[in-house]
Amino acid sequence: MAKTAGTSVPTVSKVLRGGTDVSAETRAKVMEAVQAVGYTRRAGSKGESVRDESGLSSVLDLVVTHFEGSWANLLIAGAGREAAAAGLDVVLTLAEPHSDWVSRVLRRRTVGVIGTLVDPASPQFGALFAAGVPVVLIDPMSTPPSGVASVGVANWEGGRMAAEHLLSLGHVRMGVVAGHARHLFSRARVDGFRAAADTATAGSATVSVAHGGWNRAKATTATHTLLDSDPGITGIFACADSMALGVYDALDARGLRIPEDISVIGFDDLPEAQYITPGLTTVRQPSTELGAAAVKLLIELSGGEDGGTRSPARMKLATELVVRASTGPAPATAAPRR
Repeated sequence: MAKTAGTSVPTVSKVLRGGTDVSAETRAKVMEAVQAVGYTRRAGSKGESVRDESGLSSVLDLVVTHFEGSWANLLIAGAGREAAAAGLDVVLTLAEPHSDWVSRVLRRRTVGVIGTLVDPASPQFGALFAAGVPVVLIDPMSTPPSGVASVGVANWEGGRMAAEHLLSLGHVRMGVVAGHARHLFSRARVDGFRAAADTATAGSATVSVAHGGWNRAKATTATHTLLDSDPGITGIFACADSMALGVYDALDARGLRIPEDISVIGFDDLPEAQYITPGLTTVRQPSTELGAAAVKLLIELSGGEDGGTRSPARMKLATELVVRASTGPAPATAAPRR
């Protein structure tokens, strides 16, 4: 790694311990070298244990890409309660793209890191893996490296359930407002939806996709794009409840009724899904349970003398359909779309 980074071995070691007396440029080179070489020090190896003189560390790090929104709050609540039950405190770390958050984590004597909706291929996570810090990923954006544990939900199955529900109501021209095309969990939801539509109708159903970037305003734009390209759409699947709110905004702007003209189904089952009018049919993912399961797994991986050398877990929690008033039978004729 030192040769690849063009620096000394002590400097590499310093970066992997979160040392502060290293320039940002050198730190970046070391992180890139870690990723290029694929080096990973075994968690719990001699001299690198998370234990200190008083026993196990009393903190774990929850690394998130955002704090805003009900989903993040539900997950943090689940993680916090499980950690408290184990006598641990949770440190929330915001993984902003150009911040040096990983060095702060490395300087703490942490039980380990839970990464939520993060990209494990990033140099920052490469540094965590190389430093031997136990890591559990929650629904990572890309495929985790071998040896890294993850917890997620049945995204593909959730997409399938959404399509099957709309198909059962007679919808055969459908649209999907997806998140980001490169995110694994978004692709899985879209793929599950497409697969169900193709299987149930022998390919006669149409599924149009536009990307809303997990954002209400962008989802509004994506909905207009869908309906402009296919005015005959009668059912829309939003891959997150936050984007379903944007779908509602777009349909209202067009004078379209939910579900009389267009049915809408979301994904998450956030509190907002119950409070908007009409109530949102959605695919429930167990957000609070996700946080709790990740903490349990991290404690298991970081404890014991084996230092987490067992095979990495790949946990998947079930999703379920929650039917409310936003879905109904497909209209006999499509309403005028403006």
